[in-house]
Amino acid sequence: MSGSDVRGLLPPFLLLLICEQPGHGYDLIERLARLGAADAEPGQVYRALRSLERAGHLASAWVASEAGPARRRYELTTGGMAELQAWMRRLIEVRQLLETCLARWTRISQEATGREETGWEEVSWARIRR
Repeated sequence: MSGSDVRGLLPPFLLLLICEQPGHGYDLIERLARLGAADAEPGQVYRALRSLERAGHLASAWVASEAGPARRRYELTTGGMAELQAWMRRLIEVRQLLETCLARWTRISQEATGREETGWEEVSWARIRR
């Protein structure tokens, strides 16, 4: 996914990662990459963290580091857990919508090509438009 695709999903991704294990910004950026959001821009991540903290979903504190300067460590609050749960409900709804959309696409593309599996580039739109 591109950075712009990920931007709107940073709040639930960050809340989930912090729920799993509190961390500092750079750590969270690395964990986002392992989640599949490697294109998340650091500036976007830090803005999202500050926004989540201002909203009361995260709490942070400066923690000394053995290998450099102190780092701001983020933890989930009770409000953050409620926000994470609300996000997960919305994402389940989005998943259902995407599954419906993809199933319809699969049906259309199979009709157009007469094959079991296909991608966008393989569909002959002339065959679909009747």
